Amino acid sequence: MVDMEVNIVCRDTIKPVAASSSLHPHQKPCNLCIFDQLIPTTYVPMLFFYPIIDPNFNVPQTLAHLKTSLSHTLTQYYPFSGRTKNNLYIYNFDAGVPYVEARVKCHMFELFELQEIELLNRFVPFHPFRKETGSPDLLPLIAFQVSVFACGGISIGVSLSHKIFDAQTANIFLKSWASVFRRDHEEAIQSNLNLCQASSTFPASDNLPQKYLSFMESTWFEEKKYVTRRFVFDAKAIATLREKAKSELVPNPTRVETLTCFLWKHATFASRHGGTSRKASVLAHAVNLRRRLKPPMPDDAIGNLFWWATAVYNTTDKAETTDELCDLLKILHESLNGLDHDHFLDTLRGEEGRRAIFEYLDQLLEGMDSFDPTPEIYAFTSWINILDEVDFGWGKPIWIGVMGKVGPAFRNLTVFVKTQRDNGIEAWVTMDEKQMSIMEKDPQFLAFASPNPRILNV
Repeated sequence: MVDMEVNIVCRDTIKPVAASSSLHPHQKPCNLCIFDQLIPTTYVPMLFFYPIIDPNFNVPQTLAHLKTSLSHTLTQYYPFSGRTKNNLYIYNFDAGVPYVEARVKCHMFELFELQEIELLNRFVPFHPFRKETGSPDLLPLIAFQVSVFACGGISIGVSLSHKIFDAQTANIFLKSWASVFRRDHEEAIQSNLNLCQASSTFPASDNLPQKYLSFMESTWFEEKKYVTRRFVFDAKAIATLREKAKSELVPNPTRVETLTCFLWKHATFASRHGGTSRKASVLAHAVNLRRRLKPPMPDDAIGNLFWWATAVYNTTDKAETTDELCDLLKILHESLNGLDHDHFLDTLRGEEGRRAIFEYLDQLLEGMDSFDPTPEIYAFTSWINILDEVDFGWGKPIWIGVMGKVGPAFRNLTVFVKTQRDNGIEAWVTMDEKQMSIMEKDPQFLAFASPNPRILNV
């Protein structure tokens, strides 16, 4: 890996605007929802790159305004400036968020030319997806690193605590900050009424059983040697795979559904032929609940308002094993349709819903115990159609990066991000090193996936 100097020049803590009268009603702690409680403490990375071509661009003025606008945005989204307490609520809203400024001794496009995604971790404040072992009550909920390149280009790296942030929550907050920075007050999102909607709809448990926390931690973390790779699927490859995935049951699979099952298939194949095969392979795809609920929740409701659509692919039972993409799509669709069946999601609301969630977790625990050995779990999440609108007035980000390498114990995860050109999709895949070495040499996989191509054709 090339040694690239990223020098920290300033560390600060950004707090909501002091002595604002609008803060007085907000001193009451903000409760977590049950889904927030169940998620282990770890940081999700997001990286936005903006080339600056304006010769009159004022770097000191821009950096100062980024801080000021962030402070005003945190006044609106005051929980993000606080700290959690006992995995029940957020308080101490004046604690603030870490904010780092750095200088990079190269041009932004030099970084792109290197094509070494391991370098990306130098542009975010916290290590991605590490199992945080420190006291959760002391950890910030969000942190920022603004890096200025020699050319004047800027990257904004964000570390988001998964204790309160899902992808949609991140999208709403970052778009709002960008709007405040642009002084576009009409577009700046006003969401005070929706800050606590998740906790009122899906209330937290005052006495959450430890077995559920232990189970969720075991599904997120497992000691292995993991690597992260970036694969790009262009529009033609995606269209061809969608044709292969079509069936009478699923006549029009989405691009994300298709790539999810394509990667699931080849990851399972790599496990089976790499000597690490397990009896079953489990797909877990994050599904945004907001618009699936009836009535739907607003897009700016904050918190972990997602649920896992799970599907099982039995790799040892010949009667159930399939290598056909369309058959895997059917399995995934059964799981997705199950979320809408008999208003399942609406049964999770309120105190009765919390009991239903516990019953569902008990079923998962029992199901996992029925496998020997335990199955391999592959998690998928999509950032398609969000984040690329985070425009600070310098235009949309020219590229959205994810991470260089996850923490040493994080499980298999794929993050989908839309390419900023040509309507393609990037898949950021984290997997066991042995499996990855097999998958990235598989000619049937490489017929559609391009391993870490040039970030931009510049």
